[in-house]
Amino acid sequence: MGNGYGMNGGMGWGWIFGLLAIVGVTLLVILAVRFIGGGVRRGPDASAAPLVKPTPSGHERPRQILAERYARGEIDTTEYRERLEHLQDE
Repeated sequence: MGNGYGMNGGMGWGWIFGLLAIVGVTLLVILAVRFIGGGVRRGPDASAAPLVKPTPSGHERPRQILAERYARGEIDTTEYRERLEHLQDE
């Protein structure tokens, strides 16, 4: 004789607990996979960009070197302009 507290008294709500347990385990697995895999990636991201910029070719490279030397302070403004003018004449 079941009075609601015996073996079959809680069976009416047992399926809800089982369903919640399955949903919870599924969510934990999804979160673990995202955490291990680095999350969701949508579209291109900056980390996929090459770390080294392509080197300019032809007449651009000497100008780039000259600009770098000027930026580092190895040459002054007068020398930079003279050398840049010389490069433009070529």
